[in-house]
Amino acid sequence: MPRFSVAHMRCALLLNAFLLTTTFVAFAAAPITITADLSEAPRKLWHADLTIPVQPGALTLTAVKWVPGNHRPTGPISDLTGIVFRANGQALPWRRDDVDLYAFHLTIPQGVSTLEVHVDAIVTARVSDKLAMLEWEKFLLYPAGIPVREIQIQPSVKVPAGWGVGTALSPTGTDGNTTHFAPLTVEMLEDSPVLTGKYFKEIPLAPDITPKHFLDVAGDAPEDVDLRPQFLTAINNLVHEAAAMYSSHHYNSYHFLLTLSDYAGGEGLEHHQSSDNGVGEKGYADDEHAMLEADLLPHEFTHSWNGKYRRPEGLATPDYATPMQGKLLWVYEGMTQYLGNVLAARSGFLTPEQYRESLALVAATYDNRPGRTWRNTEDTAVAASILRGGNPAWSNWRRGQDYYDEGELLWLDVDTTIRQMTHDKKSLHDFCVLFLGKGSNTGPMVVPYDFDELVKTLNEVVPNDWASFLHERITTLSPHANLAGIEHGGYKLVYTDKPTSYERAQLSIRGNVDAWFSVGLHLRHDGTISDVRVYSAADEAKLAPGEKVIAVNGRIFSTDDFRDAIKQAKGSSEPIHLIVQSDTYIYPIDVNYHDGEKYPELQRVEGTPALLDDITKPMTAVQPIAAKK
Repeated sequence: MPRFSVAHMRCALLLNAFLLTTTFVAFAAAPITITADLSEAPRKLWHADLTIPVQPGALTLTAVKWVPGNHRPTGPISDLTGIVFRANGQALPWRRDDVDLYAFHLTIPQGVSTLEVHVDAIVTARVSDKLAMLEWEKFLLYPAGIPVREIQIQPSVKVPAGWGVGTALSPTGTDGNTTHFAPLTVEMLEDSPVLTGKYFKEIPLAPDITPKHFLDVAGDAPEDVDLRPQFLTAINNLVHEAAAMYSSHHYNSYHFLLTLSDYAGGEGLEHHQSSDNGVGEKGYADDEHAMLEADLLPHEFTHSWNGKYRRPEGLATPDYATPMQGKLLWVYEGMTQYLGNVLAARSGFLTPEQYRESLALVAATYDNRPGRTWRNTEDTAVAASILRGGNPAWSNWRRGQDYYDEGELLWLDVDTTIRQMTHDKKSLHDFCVLFLGKGSNTGPMVVPYDFDELVKTLNEVVPNDWASFLHERITTLSPHANLAGIEHGGYKLVYTDKPTSYERAQLSIRGNVDAWFSVGLHLRHDGTISDVRVYSAADEAKLAPGEKVIAVNGRIFSTDDFRDAIKQAKGSSEPIHLIVQSDTYIYPIDVNYHDGEKYPELQRVEGTPALLDDITKPMTAVQPIAAKK
């Protein structure tokens, strides 16, 4: 974690004081208004008009820089265009800050009480010809230096004629194609996306549960929003299972916002009272696709408790200009990864067997992650803002957002340890009730925590040296992943010569070759190498990401021929002969590998408690998933 000198701290305090001074001179306390115009959403140029109550003097407005849930400065400032500030009908000059490029300085003339702002936004993601998802950082400008929870704003959204609207915002009325919403804080507006689409449907969920839950879905074709009964049963089960697991709610209502589109892009972004979820047009239309998307909704839903309500203090920033500190992302994201997958199994998005197959792939991937010998899990969290979304080349050496899946393995370890220490009388559920349910039922709010509170709450569940337990697992360098939770759960990680049904679905849909646990290669369907595992046979042969395998053992490359070559080399002294293209050059390369295909799975250890099976058992009387067709 980076440390700041006293001089740096003083400079930061002086800058904040300056921003507060310049803002309060000109900003008045009445609500801002913002009208987002998505009436031409498919053209990917959106518009917004704001009115900001002001007083004469210097004013600094800022756009959103550090986006909650992204854990990095991804605010789309370069796509904020056509900016015009007006007062009493006259355009006002403005100047961008020389250092903070998200900040705009202007002077409010005497006699002016309202600043009118027009902005355009270039939007190329989360939009298609038939739907759009509005995340408010696309347009939002707010007075700098004031905590966003203290700034009131009243939003409206205009959409194309005939398009439906789904959001957790509270509507107060409509005017043609414009929907007006109740005032709220800038903090909550940024946290309240809006889904709109031509083919749109809102589906009430779990009517016996309070507060109310809804699925708002939009697709690229009318049949897309007619979701399969299996999916609807699972999402209704999810609402019940989450209520049982967390024994609380921290929202007034909850909306799962879901896009089904091959053009709007994938997404999974958490919010207090909703989640922004995006999959392909047929993402839930058949068993294989649905299995691979099984954890999306449970994960983002869980974030309403873990990440939005309970939030690490380094991520609970007062505004969107203050840098976020991610050192506890192995809790924010890692525990959510674990709980989300468990809820997916309990709700029926996954069968227990599919859950174990998915877990096996995670465990094997991180057990074959050479970068763990130099970079610990905590550092992947601290460095999240520079690791997220990186190039796959040598990613096993660099490491990436490993705090997600390493966190899943860690919290499985915590869960099984609690179960063992209490003779199965307690589990991570008891921790969730205390930690995530703190304050019982509330509306949307942020309750920060630190590492010490985490440890204290675990000790309330069962006394243990939890501080050392956690420190050891997140800060120690180890060549192997934490498999203790799997082993405590009554299983062990093994490798076979056939992929599981879960991995077969991955390979079938993506058309890739998984030779990661054997030769040490991730290959695309055309033979392009996306990554080479350090210390593997492929690494020893000096293969590199970006190269392309064009022939194998004298035959033009195909995925089947490549797999056959691995099989044929087993028990043989003959290497696998490759012809590889690197840029405009072609080379022969031999790979000395002779152990056959390797695919991970979890094998039951007979005679031990099957805690992993217990963990995936529903807590409620869930509705059975209909027979799959």
